[in-house]
Amino acid sequence: MLKTKTRSSSGKRIIAISSIAVLAGLGLTACSSANDGGTGGESGGKVGVSLIVKTTTNPFFVAMQDGAKTAAQEQGVDLTLAAGKADGDEDTQIQAIENAISKGDKGILITPNGPSVVDAIQKARNAGLFVIALDTAPDPADAVDITFATDNHAAGVAIGEWTAAQLKGKKATIALLDLFSDKVVSVDYSRDQGFLTGMGIDVANKNVNGDEAKTGSYSKGSYEIVGNEATQGNEDGGRTAMETLLSKNPNINVVYTINEPAAYGAYQALQAVGKEKDVLLVSIDGGCAGVKNVKEGVIGATSQQYPVKMAKLGVEAIAKLAKGGEKPTTSAGLNFFDTGVALVTDKPVDGVKSIDSAAAQKVCWG
Repeated sequence: MLKTKTRSSSGKRIIAISSIAVLAGLGLTACSSANDGGTGGESGGKVGVSLIVKTTTNPFFVAMQDGAKTAAQEQGVDLTLAAGKADGDEDTQIQAIENAISKGDKGILITPNGPSVVDAIQKARNAGLFVIALDTAPDPADAVDITFATDNHAAGVAIGEWTAAQLKGKKATIALLDLFSDKVVSVDYSRDQGFLTGMGIDVANKNVNGDEAKTGSYSKGSYEIVGNEATQGNEDGGRTAMETLLSKNPNINVVYTINEPAAYGAYQALQAVGKEKDVLLVSIDGGCAGVKNVKEGVIGATSQQYPVKMAKLGVEAIAKLAKGGEKPTTSAGLNFFDTGVALVTDKPVDGVKSIDSAAAQKVCWG
């Protein structure tokens, strides 16, 4: 009996060891398959792509993530999502880029939070990853393989032209609510300078905010720029920036804002002093909440962009490249691929093409 028991235990140990060996082999196979998928799916695995947005506190980037998820399912892509802790958080984005390289991803989609991410992007490209910027082109633009974005300057021009027409020759006392004051990103100066250009105001350096003449003439009359204030692209920042500029000049009648969260914050500050009906408030984004604000008269006009389209195009491009397809190309005359823009207002003006809030609501961020 004792000998039989001993042989039985030994057999169990042999079976156990064999099972462990088989499981270990399976584990190694799984790791190998995941790695192959990340580097382009040569062994039939999914293509690895990381989407790194500025922040998830802004609905614009949440919509972008949703678009990427849908496209990833359609294209058989293994999608990793990452985001900065706040707009301007470069360190978290840099770590996400490092993670994408370590995982062996085929590509990265990124809305750059600032110039410090450029070196990390170059490291990723040197490692063989295809890098696409979404919404915000880096500086220089060729730091990435391509950018899918709104023509932010054109978006600014549209709301500037609308504002100038609405004023009908009255003096424009302007507040400019920008994105940052401590770093330079293309989306910030492109929208700001586009707005001023649309107003018919001469800009000094088109890549610099705040260096234009503080007084002068716009296309319909005279203007005064009260100042530029940073908002960080959020509601609290917009409210604080508006309060600061109102303290400098309570006669502000034109407010440009970098995006709709900042616009709503500015509206709250104007409402608190009873001036919300005396000001032309314009913005850029065209999200569903922003379009609703146009309908309700909170925002006079906004330029609608399409983050879901940006994300889908980005995912599709990397999936195509992984299968040996061609690289995407830029739009004619531009250093990026233009994903389109439409002026949204319920107060149209002659000579400025626009859609109303009802039409915009049907396609908001599509």
